[in-house]
Amino acid sequence: MANPSFMKPLTPSADLAAIVGSTPLPRTEVVKKLWAYIKANNLQDKANKRNINADAKLLKIFGKNQVNMFEMTGLVSKHLK
Repeated sequence: MANPSFMKPLTPSADLAAIVGSTPLPRTEVVKKLWAYIKANNLQDKANKRNINADAKLLKIFGKNQVNMFEMTGLVSKHLK
């Protein structure tokens, strides 16, 4: 059974909305859209696929040039209300 709190639509911050759009989305959809963006812009590290290299938009969310996929989830949470 899915955890209902994961399905609750959350509003992205302005920085996150630049990537996933400004409509409230469940956390799962936000992560899905982020991965689509990362893949579309070829931001996965070539040497270690678990690392994501930030472009200008992601830098505003991550606060640093590179994060791993587990770290990303926590950083993204700070941009959801």
